[in-house]
Amino acid sequence: MTALDAKIVAARTVGTLVRRAGRGGGTSLPGKLLIALEPRAIGELAARLPDGCAVISATNGKTTTAAMVASILARSGHRLVHNRAGANMAGGIASTLLASARRGGRIDGDLGLFEVDEFWLARVIDELHPRAVLLSNLFRDQLDRYGELETIADRWAGVAAALPAASRLVLCADDPLIADLGRSAAAEVSYFGVEDPAVALPAMQHAADSKHCRRCGAAYRYESIYVGHLGSYHCPSCGQRRPEPSIRAEAVVLEGVASATFTLVMPAGSRRVRLPLPGLYNVYNALGAAALGLALGARLDAIAAGLEAVSAAFGRAERIMVGDVELSILLIKNPAGANEILRTLALEPGSLDLLALLNDRTADGRDVSWVWDADFELVASKVSSAVCSGTRAAELALRLKYAGVPVRRLRVVPEPAQALDAALAGTAGGRLFALPTYTALLALREELAERGHAPGWWAP
Repeated sequence: MTALDAKIVAARTVGTLVRRAGRGGGTSLPGKLLIALEPRAIGELAARLPDGCAVISATNGKTTTAAMVASILARSGHRLVHNRAGANMAGGIASTLLASARRGGRIDGDLGLFEVDEFWLARVIDELHPRAVLLSNLFRDQLDRYGELETIADRWAGVAAALPAASRLVLCADDPLIADLGRSAAAEVSYFGVEDPAVALPAMQHAADSKHCRRCGAAYRYESIYVGHLGSYHCPSCGQRRPEPSIRAEAVVLEGVASATFTLVMPAGSRRVRLPLPGLYNVYNALGAAALGLALGARLDAIAAGLEAVSAAFGRAERIMVGDVELSILLIKNPAGANEILRTLALEPGSLDLLALLNDRTADGRDVSWVWDADFELVASKVSSAVCSGTRAAELALRLKYAGVPVRRLRVVPEPAQALDAALAGTAGGRLFALPTYTALLALREELAERGHAPGWWAP
């Protein structure tokens, strides 16, 4: 047994004990311990992957996009080492690798697939040496932790420039900050985007983030706007414009929280894809997954089949039956993501019963003022009941009141377990939509697990 293998055994033992105690920290704690014992553990273990690895990062949609890529690559014959639980900082990535490590230096898998937290990307990419990197979007998120978007964009520009020519860099053409990263890249770059004015927004949302050219500072002009600041744009000052996407979505049909259908156009042809996940934001996730799959050698048939077979990632349009009520869990964590969820809910027929949970813990971001930039007005007239919960339940209820939800339809129940009971009891149509922030999602899923309605959120 090598010195690293001995350290792996020690770290894995800790993870086993934590999981047996029923604690979710088992997803990242073993990796943190391993890194403490061996600081170069990620690099040493990643080097054992026969087919290398791929990395995904974004503000929104990392976990869902990674699930889509996993579905595609499984149909291409790969055995993946993948941080499926969404633990995407160094400790979580190390935990994923050590869980697949076997004696004698072998890894149980041939290709690594890692979603990486946007702030941690620059710290771990030099150890992973990925053969392909997907960078999907940058939206304002947790300003108290990350700072402004340009802070992350500058870090990512360094990552893109440092990739070797043998690597592949996959970028969203519709996000100006992301598309600009291809300017100085030595790696081969491919772009993806939406080409369907029929699903464009009538005007830029007030919460849109990246509105000015990164090269000269002038305001972009948009021909089409799809999600937040994502769309077709050009700079009237320096001429910078959206790159032509080689992977794109056309003829998009949005079907509420059930699904979205679109024509996937790729260099090798096109396929009509029915994605079993809702919203235009998931069409973007699917395009990124398709582009990364192509960069890793997947064929069009496998890509289309993988997208159609994907299941909802944890808390991302996940549906759980609670007695006779179908509970749909839709994670919200920043204005752009929340607006897409609300835009999707607005397409639902009939009225809406909501369980909205707003926390301000570290993993959520202490500053929750972003809820005032989320367009709850899109669904206010459809809300028949809304139970507000979490550490900032009262502020969320106030936001809904100002959006136009009548006070008589609002309840403030700070404790998640009690809020769930209240929301279920007040559901009239057999469907309840939960809108939790990240730590509220964990608490809700833990409560559902304790009641026997769902597996624990820490389960593999």
